[in-house]
Amino acid sequence: MAGKALILVENLSVPFDRRVWQECCALRDAGWTVSVICPMGTGRDTESYVELDGVRIHRYPLKAATGGPQGYLREYGAALWHTFKLARKVGPVDVVHACNPPDLFFLLAKRFKRRGARFVFDQHDLVPELYESRFGRGRDFLYRVVCWLERRTYRAADIVIATNESYRQAALTRGGKREDQVFVVRSAPKVERFHQVPAEPELRKGKPYLLCYLGVMGPQDGVDYALRALAKLRDEQGRTDWHAAFVGGGDTFEAMKELAVELGLADDVTFTGRISDEDLLRYLSTADVCLSPDPLNPLNDVSTMNKIMEYMAMSRPIVSFELREARVSAGDAAVYAPANDESEFAKLTAYLLDSPEDRERMGEIGRARVAGPLSWEQSKISLLAAYEAAVAGLTVPRPRVHATAEIQTPRRSASPAAQDRPAPVEEQDGQVAAGIQRAYLASRNEREQGSRSETALGGDSAQLGELPVAGPDADPATQVRGDGPGRAHE
Repeated sequence: MAGKALILVENLSVPFDRRVWQECCALRDAGWTVSVICPMGTGRDTESYVELDGVRIHRYPLKAATGGPQGYLREYGAALWHTFKLARKVGPVDVVHACNPPDLFFLLAKRFKRRGARFVFDQHDLVPELYESRFGRGRDFLYRVVCWLERRTYRAADIVIATNESYRQAALTRGGKREDQVFVVRSAPKVERFHQVPAEPELRKGKPYLLCYLGVMGPQDGVDYALRALAKLRDEQGRTDWHAAFVGGGDTFEAMKELAVELGLADDVTFTGRISDEDLLRYLSTADVCLSPDPLNPLNDVSTMNKIMEYMAMSRPIVSFELREARVSAGDAAVYAPANDESEFAKLTAYLLDSPEDRERMGEIGRARVAGPLSWEQSKISLLAAYEAAVAGLTVPRPRVHATAEIQTPRRSASPAAQDRPAPVEEQDGQVAAGIQRAYLASRNEREQGSRSETALGGDSAQLGELPVAGPDADPATQVRGDGPGRAHE
């Protein structure tokens, strides 16, 4: 049953927001009339109104936040006001589909609900965790405010769309939603958009290898960790045979350029800013190793990173910190340094530079994952099922909420409604095990045993040419999204 859908998004313009645009196109293809309200972009998506491929897009001017939480209050207040005015132009709809952050669109959704519309909450980020990770202010008054807003949003929502199983668990526990009210719609690139083009050696700036970072540059995104790891790659590993490209922009873009200078990396890294899709393919096709330096924090651990999905779509090996949803997404397509350990991150980067066969194998694994169990075609099934459930007129019970409830390993329900949906990738993919990590671990254990034996005999215990070992040998299915843009947007 198709009808009229209104999609609200605040933190990126459309169609620049890849996830939202894919949702728009999927709904359009299913017969829905789709309208979007979003901010204008900078340098692109600047028209106040455009009908693009059958999707009606209304945009408003918005100044990005500066100056901490107060800046975000101003930004979100302005966005809500503009969205309210533009929504009146759109008129009645059957479904209002709100993408967070912020968790404020329930105020507008309630007006539509009084006219018979259904409210679909598309949770791109867990805002309480985002607040903790971004501002480091602890669970203060503003933290309690964002928890309250999240509860109100859950309560108003007829259907919740989660970007991974960790986010789904949040909706079921602290959101008080039923199993049949929560659908996992993973962020996934369309693999046909990501294809190899001829490598361009000039992007390596005269060096044998190119390292690449792709994504947003905000306080929680770890670009500073990547830069410090590169300094250690140079200083501790003695490697100067690489150049690094940092593709993207964000709040800390200028600060990261300054940090590169402070670390003596000014000649070793290029900051491209935001670039076209064509240029992105040039960089990723030339890259030898891709970096996912998001540090462990309350948000990143449970969020699915767009950068990881796009690296895999381009068949590129990845170095990541040990995060539960990073493992679920990348599996054997990445190697994992202990959380926030820059030295180990540098060691793993050096190892992959010296291991062309592993790089090729990991790239093939990643491409197969995003073309298979993690593909957008799988996510589209869940999206359309969520809309079917929304228009079916589900009743929403008053939720029992726990504002600071911990996210735990999700368990699958045996209910028919739960069984009708695509199984989570952990079940489709079997054991998401990092075999290369086990090889590293076995190698390290053997060397450590040899080292202890030599020490007992009075020998030299120094280990030369040691392979880097990072992260425990763990089954991520037992550790467990979803950007982001969670982190679904990047």
